[in-house]
Amino acid sequence: MGYRSLAEIASYGQEKGLSFWEIIVMGDMRERDVTMQESMEKMTAMYQAMKRADAGYEENLRSSSRLVGGDGEKVQKYFLKGESLCGELIGKVMERAIKMSESNACMKRIVAAPTAGSCGVLPAVLLTMEERFLILQEQIIQALYVAAGIGEVIAYRAFIAGAQGGCQAEIGSASAMAAGAAAFLKGADAEGIIHAAALALKNLLGLACDPVAGLVEVPCVKRNVLGAVNALTSADLVLAGVRSAIPPDEVIDAMRAIGVGMSAAIRETGEGGLAATPTGVEIARRLK
Repeated sequence: MGYRSLAEIASYGQEKGLSFWEIIVMGDMRERDVTMQESMEKMTAMYQAMKRADAGYEENLRSSSRLVGGDGEKVQKYFLKGESLCGELIGKVMERAIKMSESNACMKRIVAAPTAGSCGVLPAVLLTMEERFLILQEQIIQALYVAAGIGEVIAYRAFIAGAQGGCQAEIGSASAMAAGAAAFLKGADAEGIIHAAALALKNLLGLACDPVAGLVEVPCVKRNVLGAVNALTSADLVLAGVRSAIPPDEVIDAMRAIGVGMSAAIRETGEGGLAATPTGVEIARRLK
């Protein structure tokens, strides 16, 4: 892509009269030496894969550890009763985020966005928005480019792997990507997009990566719900006119600094945090 900051993308778009997604697709065309049609066909294929993964959820499937599986169905049935605290839209996002992440743990095909451990966040937001607001797929694909641009800047300035920066780098990055995409779909300009990403990432700074027994299951699956819902609230804040007091790129830099300073015990080693609780240790012992 070639862009080292979100501010650079926003500034270039304003200068050239281009939207955020157009800048990113042009960068992909240059980087991979493809036409716009070829670029968009690939992105469309990724979105279709997300849709197939969502539709292919199996309520009776369990991970090999038996730690996860079936919760997506529970959430779906609960929200269908119409008695939830969060309502229909948030309920569907929660359901999809869990289902996608459970499918990952059960070795089904998913789209890493940006990682397998955070695979439920972006599709939960985009699939639900397409369905709820009757958004054209063409616009959803544009939103995926927005998300990709945000993710690439985060990867350049910081990291997207839990082993490097904790779960803030995985769920945090996914939530920032989804927040920017959601804001875009509701009409935000480049400045709004990058502030939505910043607000989402700020909310998850310092989040540990502490998988029980070293598996991407507990607490990873439920954290996808957190990331997806956080993305929507962050987008709504921006659409209401709220902005991050700390510039978006500085938020990313802060995430990097926090990740570098994290103990290795909470960077995907399974040695600290929830993995080190008595129950976490017992689960790991049992699975061995």
